[in-house]
Amino acid sequence: MSDPVLYEQEGAVVTLTLNRHETRNAISEDEMVNAIVAACARINGDQSVRVAIITGAGSAFSSGGNIKDMHEKKGMFGGSAPDLRDGYRNGIQRIPMAVHDLEVPIIAAVNGPAIGAGCDLTMMCDMRIASEKALFAESFVKVGLIPGDGGAWFLPRVVGMSRANEMAYTGEPVNAETALAWGMVSRVVPPDELMTAARELAGRIAVNPPTALRMTKKLLKEGTSSSLEALLEMSASLQALVHQTADHREAVAAMLEKRPPKFTGK
Repeated sequence: MSDPVLYEQEGAVVTLTLNRHETRNAISEDEMVNAIVAACARINGDQSVRVAIITGAGSAFSSGGNIKDMHEKKGMFGGSAPDLRDGYRNGIQRIPMAVHDLEVPIIAAVNGPAIGAGCDLTMMCDMRIASEKALFAESFVKVGLIPGDGGAWFLPRVVGMSRANEMAYTGEPVNAETALAWGMVSRVVPPDELMTAARELAGRIAVNPPTALRMTKKLLKEGTSSSLEALLEMSASLQALVHQTADHREAVAAMLEKRPPKFTGK
């Protein structure tokens, strides 16, 4: 069987492709969870990576939980209540922690339906570009469940509480046009232009110094939960570090000399 997640690097950009089109890229099986977590760890450990893109193989981004496994009470969906709790904590809940801890910016290139946990996976990303065929559904209530993968934390931070409530309480899908109007995605493009658009955005990010990129992401994440005083203190500390980098000196020199900079991550 092919790898559940394809890992491809071109220059400073890594593209992750959910590769289980026979299940519409369900992400609830242990193999898929392990692959996503491992890919995030690999990116964090590779200083040559400056940006990541995640997309889905086939017609769907991700169907979320495997409905067949739910019906048959298999895998993370089987066992007693304590078993189920542990199944979530040691299974699919490892994905939001891994993606949230990703040090580089990550773009979701949403090629088709992103349903349930698949929708939440896109919300975990820093940016989203959608194909005209994309759909987003916080649809757990439709199968008598709740967002067990952190969706109740991520979704309101992207679309606001009122719209998150509407999506979660109705379970109804939101199309790409509505997602753009709601600020859920930054761009909607024809299906055959999706990866080109995602790579173009990744390229605009990847030209910047990698250490400053990673620290900028850390500050932006911290700013969602910390006080202004705490964020300013962290900003001062991280700024002191990047002031000492060779890439900072190169950036300033390149501007003064009116030439393209060459960053090394040092």
